[in-house]
Amino acid sequence: MQKVVDAVIANVSKVLIGKQQQITLSLACLFAQGHLLIEDLPGMGKTTLAHALAKVLGLSYSRIQFTSDLLPADILGVSIYDRTKAQFEFHPGPIFNQLLLADEINRTTPKTQSALLEAMAEGQATVEGETRPLPEPFFVIATQNPSTQAGTFPLPESQLDRFLMRIELGYPDPASEREMLSGEDPRKQLAHIPAVISSEQLLKIQQQVLQVTVSDSLVDYLQRLVQFTRDDPMFMSGLSPRGALATLQCARAWALIQGRQYVIPEDIQAVLPSVVGHRLRGSAESSGQSGEVLVQRVLNSVDII
Repeated sequence: MQKVVDAVIANVSKVLIGKQQQITLSLACLFAQGHLLIEDLPGMGKTTLAHALAKVLGLSYSRIQFTSDLLPADILGVSIYDRTKAQFEFHPGPIFNQLLLADEINRTTPKTQSALLEAMAEGQATVEGETRPLPEPFFVIATQNPSTQAGTFPLPESQLDRFLMRIELGYPDPASEREMLSGEDPRKQLAHIPAVISSEQLLKIQQQVLQVTVSDSLVDYLQRLVQFTRDDPMFMSGLSPRGALATLQCARAWALIQGRQYVIPEDIQAVLPSVVGHRLRGSAESSGQSGEVLVQRVLNSVDII
C-alpha cells in the first residue's frame, strides 16, 4: 500500500513539480470516495494534475471544457435515431468515464453545472427518464477560475458542498520553477507516465479507508471543532453533519496514506482546511476573510485534549 502511494505521488510529481502536498490531498479525496474542486488562476497546472492522476491510476479519462453555451446533454449524452435499426440509440457523454475533468466549471450556467450533481452524489446519471450507472471508481475533478474574473457563474453553496475537498495549487517555489524552466516541458512526460495501480486495487484501497480506526477521543476532538464553528460569532453558520462526516472520512484516508490504520489529531488538522474551507462563511464582522483563515482560527482555538 505504502509503495503504491509513493509511486503514484512520485510519478505525478514528474509533471507537476513541487506540489507534493496538493497531490497527496488529491489522493486522499479519491481514496475517501469524494470529488475534488481546484480553484486557482489559469496556467497553474490544474488540468495537468487531473490528466496525470488518470494516467498513473489507470483510469479512463475525459475532459469537458465548460463554456457559457454548454448544455446538459453535452455532458450526459443523447439518444440518436438509428434508421438501420429503426430505433433510438443512446450515445453516452463524457461523464461515463472513471475520471472526469470538469474544466472551468464556473464558466457555464447553473443549469449545466447542476447536470453533475446526481452523478457526484449517486454515481449514476438519468438521461431521458432512464437511470444509468457510472463506472467505478468515479472521480470528478472540477477546476474553477477566481470569481473576480470575467465570464464566471459562482457555484452556489449547495453545489460547493458536493465537493469533498477544495484545494489551490498556487505559484511554484523558486527551486521548482527553475527546474521547470531549465528542462523539458514537464507536460510532455504525460504520455510516458506508467499506470502503477489498477481500478480493482483502487477500489480495494477505498474499502480499506472505511476500516481505519477512529478512537472516541478523536471523535470528541472533531466534535469540539465542529461545535466551535456553530458557536463562534465569527461564522455565519456552522459546519453541517455532512461537513463533519467529510472531515472524518478524509482524515481516515490521510492516515492510510501515511501508513497508519488509525487516525490521530494531526490527520484532521492536515485535511481540515481543504475539507471545510469552502463550507464555512464568515459573519458580517469577519467578512472578507477566506475560508482558510477561518479554519485556522478554529484550529488555533480548540485544544486537542
